Amino acid sequence: MADPSSYRPKPGDIPDCPGVYRFRDEYRRVIYVGKAKSLRQRLANYFQDLANLHPRTRSMVTTAASVEWTVVSTEVEALQLEYSWIKEFDPRFNVKYRDDKSYPYLAVTMNEEFPRVQVMRGHKKKGVRYFGPYGHAWAIRDTVDLLLRVFPVRTCSAGVFKNAARTGRPCLLGYIGKCSAPCVGRVSAEEHRELAEDFSDFMAGRTGTYLRRLEKQMTEAAEEMEYERAARLRDDIEALKKAMEKNAVVLADATDADLIAVAEDELEAAVQIFHVRGGRVRGQRGWVTDKVEDVTTGALVEHALQQLYGEESGDAVPKEVLVPALPDPLEPVQEWLAERRGSNVSLRIPQRGDKKALMETVQRNAQQGLVLHKTRRASDLTTRSRALEEIAEALDLDSAPLRIECYDISHLQGDDVVASMVVFEDGLQRKSEYRRFQIKGRAGDTRLWHGEGQDDVRSMHEVITRRFRRYLAEKERTGEWADGEDVPVDGSPDGLPDGAPEAPVGTLVEDDGRPKRFAYPPQLVVVDGGQPQVAAAQRALDELGIDDIAVCGLAKRLEEIWVPGEDDPVVLPRSSEGLYLLQRVRDEAHRFAITYQRTRRAKRFRSGPLDDVPGLGETRKQALIKHFGSVKRLRSATIDQICGVPGIGRKTAETIAAALAQAAPAAPAVNTATGEIMEDVEEAPPATTAADAETPVPTSVPDDRRGQET
Repeated sequence: MADPSSYRPKPGDIPDCPGVYRFRDEYRRVIYVGKAKSLRQRLANYFQDLANLHPRTRSMVTTAASVEWTVVSTEVEALQLEYSWIKEFDPRFNVKYRDDKSYPYLAVTMNEEFPRVQVMRGHKKKGVRYFGPYGHAWAIRDTVDLLLRVFPVRTCSAGVFKNAARTGRPCLLGYIGKCSAPCVGRVSAEEHRELAEDFSDFMAGRTGTYLRRLEKQMTEAAEEMEYERAARLRDDIEALKKAMEKNAVVLADATDADLIAVAEDELEAAVQIFHVRGGRVRGQRGWVTDKVEDVTTGALVEHALQQLYGEESGDAVPKEVLVPALPDPLEPVQEWLAERRGSNVSLRIPQRGDKKALMETVQRNAQQGLVLHKTRRASDLTTRSRALEEIAEALDLDSAPLRIECYDISHLQGDDVVASMVVFEDGLQRKSEYRRFQIKGRAGDTRLWHGEGQDDVRSMHEVITRRFRRYLAEKERTGEWADGEDVPVDGSPDGLPDGAPEAPVGTLVEDDGRPKRFAYPPQLVVVDGGQPQVAAAQRALDELGIDDIAVCGLAKRLEEIWVPGEDDPVVLPRSSEGLYLLQRVRDEAHRFAITYQRTRRAKRFRSGPLDDVPGLGETRKQALIKHFGSVKRLRSATIDQICGVPGIGRKTAETIAAALAQAAPAAPAVNTATGEIMEDVEEAPPATTAADAETPVPTSVPDDRRGQET
């Protein structure tokens, strides 16, 4: 690891003007390329106290061994040179979007004597008109098959074309009318080129004029009683309309625009682009990148624009580009786009109307693209194995943590405090093992202790203690304790009722064959938080006498890994598969906790006085409400009247009457327009509250629903 001060240039040596700079490592490889309006000010930001730098920037400057720069005259030139150097050197710390596939284009080879329509991939060639990109090659072939009836352009290869010219016989498409057969001289080179230009104009979105021309020709043929020709023109019009239906109108004003959306998290970003021509979506593509540098959404958009239009010119750069965030500064990027196009380009954020609605659709596609990428990445066995090995190496573990448990605390200003436990085995979610906890606190309630405000640390200590008390209790019941060994559990184990039957020695499954709820220990416990939460979790394990389970915490702000007893965190590279796995584990625990907390809060808001009646279940509650119509009428009923409800005995009726008498009635409603108190307003029926303090996720639901609150 290099010391940045060893290669820091003197401030007076750095020019105060626009330019592009390169950081190189000890082997002279370019590891980062950047541009700046003022090289002196920008480079000074890299050579400050390492503690003040973002972890990703810190990793870059400590990997580098030298820095050099090139002065340019304008910021636009800096943008162009930055793009060229990124393409040339492929620096590891720059944002580089990668296609998850090679997108196919519909190409018309106008650079040939007899232009050909074909599917093309890869680099674009000069003199060829491209349309797309398309998601699938079959979509191009379906469109071309419909259009060849109207525009019988050559689609054959050079070998087939030469062989037909030599033999004087066209191919099958020439016989069925889907090729004008220029190979055998049915049309001249000029006539065939005109067909290719009409085909290109139609694909470019200029459809209205051509359709009106065909409709006029069809009408004239019918008036002249040339019915066969009129019928062919009618079929041509229907074929064109069918081809147009494959691309629905999304912008009514026939706009030519590209829409770019970005979905991102702390480690990765996905970009989705819709190409709209003539108001219709003519192409779509998506990219994914690792965020190996500290970058904003505007900077991600700028990098996407560079990759999208860096090798384009003319009409390939549309008049309008819609983005979710503007680059900073904006003017150089707009000037650069205008130079690529040859005229002004509008780069803006849509605010309202159809364009904003379409941008929301593009954004949803970007989110789906990021989720799909993460799913594919997580499902790869080699990647998961590398992630577990990196975690073991970073935390100095004896072996890879095959079972990881992560805990998170969730509450709303101290109310409805809950915790979640999620389990990953071999790098994959084990939703049947997820658990939820209600935090009891000192007084056995579900509020945080308020002596010093909200106390996530004590909550973390409690949930770790309760979970591993259950583990130790299961270990004792299965006979895994050695003879004479003390059981480090004081009192009855948490959650085990008195008089519970002993399990047969050596079993780790329930009577129905399912694994016991807390029987398996993890190799690694991850907590959502920094040093305080990690210390609380470790203290809970120490108090229980458990010393063979590793503990770490993942702080969300800088994605730092904290381990017990260490003053400095462990910082994994942003491209690390181990960090990616830990982030997924932490985010899943957060999702599971906050979903449960919201469910409990909603149930608490809907609770009613019948919830406090002991022994009164949901079925009899509903029977009471159905019989009396409301809680208000039930409160005014006599005990004999309550006994008239099926399933309600006299003792239960007396309990209900006593509970309703103690509960304060709801405040009367007031008509805000007249001030009148509305005495006859009926109270809403109650809802049930949440149940167990530790709730296992039902394993009878399908796998894709396990771990989801109901």
